[in-house]
Amino acid sequence: MYLKSLQAISSKLTIYYDGECPLCLAEIHFLKHHNQKRLLDFVSLQQLDKSEGDINCELAYQTIHARLGEKQLIVGPEVFFEAYKRTDLRLVNYLLSYAAIRFLYAKFYLIFARYRHQISKIIGPCLLNLVQRKYPAALK
Repeated sequence: MYLKSLQAISSKLTIYYDGECPLCLAEIHFLKHHNQKRLLDFVSLQQLDKSEGDINCELAYQTIHARLGEKQLIVGPEVFFEAYKRTDLRLVNYLLSYAAIRFLYAKFYLIFARYRHQISKIIGPCLLNLVQRKYPAALK
């Protein structure tokens, strides 16, 4: 079902991310590189327009948020499932087609989100540097 749903995707996904978190920036940079269909948009929480009234910045700093299409707000690991559906990463989409993997990923994300700042301080700068060197065109 998951893989079949990939063919019909045409709605944009706007991801709201912490632009001061090196690990978050590394993930966004990676997604930008694989955004071949141009179905992903990215908005730093630090640059968030106040007109985005339904985005609670305090909550968005704790758990990733995104807007699917014009109205539907999604939160947490579902953001990544929707984001990767819109990329050219077939292996990731194949793996995410399994409910057990999505379940484990969701559980992992809950733990990760709680300790994101500590984890990012340790490995974030290194990963950000790595993806920036590997995908320099995504910086634009």
